[in-house]
Parts: sequence; C-alpha cells; structure tokens
Amino acid sequence: MTTAPAASTAPTEADQASGSFLRQPRAVWAVAFACVIAFMGIGLVDPILKDIAAKLQASPSQVSLMFSGYMAVMGVAMLVTGMISSRIGAKRTLLLGLALIIVFAGLAGASGNVAEVVAFRGGWGLGNALFVATALSTIVMSAKGSTAQAIILFEAALGIGIASGPLLGGLLGEHSWRAPFFGVSVLMLIALIATTFLLPSTPPSGQHTSLADPIKALRHRSLLLIGITAIFYNVAFFTILAAGPFALPTYGIRAIGWIFFGWGLLVAVTSVFVAPLLQRAMGTVPAVITMLALFALDHAVMAIWTQHALVVIVGIVLSGAFIGINNTLVTEAVMGAAPVERPIASSAYSFLRFTGGAVGPFVALKLGEHSGAHAPFWFGAIMAAIGTGVLIAARGTIEGRTPHSAAGSELEAEAVLAGDQA
Repeated sequence: MTTAPAASTAPTEADQASGSFLRQPRAVWAVAFACVIAFMGIGLVDPILKDIAAKLQASPSQVSLMFSGYMAVMGVAMLVTGMISSRIGAKRTLLLGLALIIVFAGLAGASGNVAEVVAFRGGWGLGNALFVATALSTIVMSAKGSTAQAIILFEAALGIGIASGPLLGGLLGEHSWRAPFFGVSVLMLIALIATTFLLPSTPPSGQHTSLADPIKALRHRSLLLIGITAIFYNVAFFTILAAGPFALPTYGIRAIGWIFFGWGLLVAVTSVFVAPLLQRAMGTVPAVITMLALFALDHAVMAIWTQHALVVIVGIVLSGAFIGINNTLVTEAVMGAAPVERPIASSAYSFLRFTGGAVGPFVALKLGEHSGAHAPFWFGAIMAAIGTGVLIAARGTIEGRTPHSAAGSELEAEAVLAGDQA
C-alpha cells in the first residue's frame, strides 16, 4: 500500500466552492468505474457455483476454493502491495493490478477443470490486491471537493460493485458459467484503457515501505486483537457466500443472482448510511460487538431452519446489513489501533482478515458434504460467536484507541484501505 499524501480532514474554502461531489475529473470516474468492476469479483461466482460444480464434476468444497484461493492470495499480497506501489507509483500499481485481473479472469473462463479455475482465481486475487490497495488514495488525490466527499464516492463505487457482482454472474451465467469471467475481463479492459489515458502519472513516493513493516505492526496488542476478531468474522462472512447457493438446491442461477444482489445492496447501504448512525449512538466497539452477535444469531437461524428456503433467503439478505456495518466500523477501528502509519496498519489487518477468511468457504462446505446443508451455518455461527467473545475480552484494550463518532471515518482518507468490505 502506498502512503497517501497528508490530507486535512477539514474541507478548505476551495473544496467547499467546488460544488457537487459528482462533478469530478474524468480520471476520478475512470478509477471509480474500475473499482466497481474490481469489487464485482467478490460475489460474481456465487450464482454459478452449483453450475461449475456440475459442469466440471467437482464437489462443493472443491469449487469453494475459488473463494479460498482468491482470498488467500489477496491476503498475502497485501503485505507486498505497499512495497510495490511505493517504488513504482500509484498509477502503475493500478494498471498492473487491472492487467492481472484481465488476464486471469479470461483464463478462468477458458479453464477446462476446477483446479485451473481455482488457480486463475488466485491470480485474479493478486491483481485485485494491487488495484484495491491504491484505488482510494488515488481518488482522494484526484477528486474535487472535500475528503469526505471523495470517500463517499469510493464507498458508492464499492457498494455498486458488491451489489452488481452477483447480478452480473446470474444474468451471464444463464448462458454459460464461463460468461461472467469473460464479462469481467472485457469490462476491466475498458477500465484499463480509461485509467491509462485519463489518470495523470503519479511518481513513486519518497518513503519506501518494507515487507516487514506490516508484520511488525502486529506487535501492538490492540491491532492484533482486532485482526484476530476479523479472522473469525471473515470466516463467517465468506461462509455465507459459499454455502448460501448450495442451501438453495431448487433455485437457478438467475434467482441466486437476485438474492445476492439484495444482499449486496444491504452491504452498500448500511456501510455508508447506517454504520455512522450506530457509531454515534453506541460507540465503535459496542456497535461491532452487537453486529457480530446478531450475525452469529443469523447463522444459527439459518442452521436450524435450513430446510425452509424462505428462511435461508431472508437470512442471506439480512446478513448484508451486519456485514456492511461491521466492515465500515472495524476498518475505522483499525486506523487508530496502533501507533504506526495507517497504510501499514491497514496492510497488517487486511493480511489477517483475508487469509483468515480464506479458510471459511472450504471448511464450511466440507462440513456440508459430510453433515448436511445446515452444518456450514452452524460453523459460521460458532466463528462469529468466537469473534464476538474475543472482542468483548479485548474491549478494554481496544476501546481507548477507537473514535466514538462518525467523524472519524475521514481517517480512511490517509490510508490505502486494503479491500475494505470485500
């Protein structure tokens, strides 16, 4: 991750005079469009999981590796993105990430077996890590208006991508399971061309980030405890994405796409609008504890009534609210959790959350193969409950370092958020 320039969180007179935050340079819209496509990759494969398993004669746990491999590579890559971008500059890092997504999404679509799809999804995760790690700071540097307006623009692009990924996967997946992969590759090619010509050159930063910096940051107890909480939370998060389609055996590709589109809309809306309200009312840590406990309860309800499709559908969609709120508040807590540069804290946290989350889909669907469709949701409930317990136990250590009000969300402007809400 690159170190964003020192940015005042208070809008200047020039910022205020700039008018609507929608009146942005073309470079900002190019990066925002690329953000939408990049975040589509999270839920894109949800509607086609069952179809891939059938067409490539793979088990649910084997196709779950499309999530696990993607997240594992993305998590490890977060340790090196800062080192790369601080040496070659933000624009080149963005373009490198986009190019890798284009290549590996296309290769995944051309694969002949599930092992190849999994491998190429891993390459896609590397590209996504490089792109996402610099996208927010690039928008903040290039956008007109206040820092807060730039963050809203980024969050809007992120939300649209998360919501539209399953929908795109469902609509294209009806024609062929390969079509969503090729579709992303084409869209990313458009984003690459737009970014190349519309985004000005960005020189490397004078301060180089080393590979060891994020690991050293985990020596700080508050950051480490938030990271451990995030491991369990993300296991439960990606259990929903992987297990949901297999718990709805009578639902087709398009129907599952619409279900997860509803899920993505709740992720987007609650992360931008509801999370700040809860933060003002409860404080960051109490709000996260409450959402984690409700997330565990949501899993448990789906585990008890797995045979009722309507309960599973409502549970999946409702989980988007808990995920959206937690993603915003936990990321903000990370920014003040340790006396290190915020990009380094973000890198360390993202390494833990993504590599931990990579475990969830495989273990959950393995349990489902042996114990029935309800087992993944019990697994998710237990993981979310453990995360809740860790955060309750660590509350005294963490709470003094976290902002109480929503105003603290502008801290994100000085950090390159490594896949915030992915």
